[in-house]
Amino acid sequence: KWKKDWSRVTTRTSTNGIPFHSFTCIPYGKAPKGNLRFKAPQPVEPWQGVLHVNHEENCCVQLDMLTYKLCGSEDCLSLHVFTRKIPSEENKLKPVMVYIHGGGFMMGNHSTSVYGPEHLMMEDIVLVSVTYRVGILGFLSLSDPSLDVPGNAGLKDQALALRWVQRNIKYFNGDPNNVTLFGESAGGASVEYQLLSPTTKGLFHRAIIQSGSTLNPWARGCLDPADLANFIGKPNISEKELLKILEEKCAHDLYHIQRDYIKAKDIVGDFGIISPVVEKPNPTAFLTKDPMKVIQSGEYNAVPVIIGFCDYEGGIFSAFEKMNGDRDISHQLHTERLLPTETDFSDTDLVKKLTKILDSYYKNEKNINDPYLLLGDSYFIAGVLTSVKNQAKVSRCPIYLYKFTLDTKLNTFKGNFATDMRGAFHGDDIAYFFKTSQNPDVGDAERNAQQKCIALWTNFAKYGNPTPKGCDLGIEWKPIEGEKLNYLNIGEELKMEVNPEEERMQVWEQVYKANPKTAFYCN
Repeated sequence: KWKKDWSRVTTRTSTNGIPFHSFTCIPYGKAPKGNLRFKAPQPVEPWQGVLHVNHEENCCVQLDMLTYKLCGSEDCLSLHVFTRKIPSEENKLKPVMVYIHGGGFMMGNHSTSVYGPEHLMMEDIVLVSVTYRVGILGFLSLSDPSLDVPGNAGLKDQALALRWVQRNIKYFNGDPNNVTLFGESAGGASVEYQLLSPTTKGLFHRAIIQSGSTLNPWARGCLDPADLANFIGKPNISEKELLKILEEKCAHDLYHIQRDYIKAKDIVGDFGIISPVVEKPNPTAFLTKDPMKVIQSGEYNAVPVIIGFCDYEGGIFSAFEKMNGDRDISHQLHTERLLPTETDFSDTDLVKKLTKILDSYYKNEKNINDPYLLLGDSYFIAGVLTSVKNQAKVSRCPIYLYKFTLDTKLNTFKGNFATDMRGAFHGDDIAYFFKTSQNPDVGDAERNAQQKCIALWTNFAKYGNPTPKGCDLGIEWKPIEGEKLNYLNIGEELKMEVNPEEERMQVWEQVYKANPKTAFYCN
């Protein structure tokens, strides 16, 4: 079959000139529409002969951030596979890297204009990129068990894609026994969720978590169905009646309801309401325990992990301001709005106490003019490092921590907004691994930095160690040792350092300890 239909397979060329095969938009699940909308995904039914796919546009319904037009459809459960060889050309199976895109669980896709495979395919791996349901289609959660909408459909999509990889990746010369799951932002949080879920045991063997965690505020859903019903003008209806209304809407109308509802909440970045949840026990449950409690129990998938963050994550919010026509978001930056989402906000004395702790550091003379520092820590870094500290206490496998400090033309997110702000913004690491549509004119410094990043990630995928013996990176990336948070500073030079952002994280530890609902984070 391969030889018979060889002319129909697309060939691309890697950044260093090596040809590879491209299989795009392979369906891994049935179209989740009709009576499958909001439900756990079902495997795609086999097809006869060759499936012809001539587009890459089947992302979940969302707003295109370039054209500001609605795009996508409910028939969005697909993945791309990129491989140098197929079994008829070579029989040695290659390490597999499966990428989960970001987008705050509200947007994003696996488009090769954003996540072009050409850079990673300089290495002899098999690369898979997955799209999944986002927004209300992926993360509506209802408490009535008879409705079969417990939440986390988008995470269950990802898990189904991993099962597809286990069954089928050998046909693309991939090794199902050597699968590395990696992702950035909501993709990074997704990787951590997959790490913690009992439903994914054995589906992957290493994990890379970039700038995301299950502990980030935007990664913990808090959508109240009764509040949503009231918003659409149907107060006091049952969840069953609400579901019927939502099922009868077309997907684009659903998006507009979601958009208007979130805008009314005036949330920083418009993320964090419609996201993953802890489910009640049910037949399709993905996660039924608090993520931190799962981490502290040590009862999760035991695999080596790379995890880290960009040094100026919060800079992305300056970009959000510019994307919204320099709309002032200063009213969203009040400290109480950046407290852990688990906080009992009805306890005004507690809110004042926690706010005072944060203000004593982030609004002191040194930091008063840098509102993005608190945003970056609240939305990203505090959650990542708190997760890391707790994983380090129980993990039986190595944890490699990093801080990404590279600041070159490849920091394309920051570059898009012509800012002279320091450091690497949230998302600025993407172009070091993937070819993007911006495709800046880079020099030797960028190429060298990119090659180092790709070597670290693909070494980890191949060997479970980012700096194995014999590699030419000139450094040994030491894993965390108990409470000693060894980390690799990924900058112009690769440097081993200890305890990143220690002073700021001590402030967050005070906040967690003073908050009854998060005090156990510091056990």
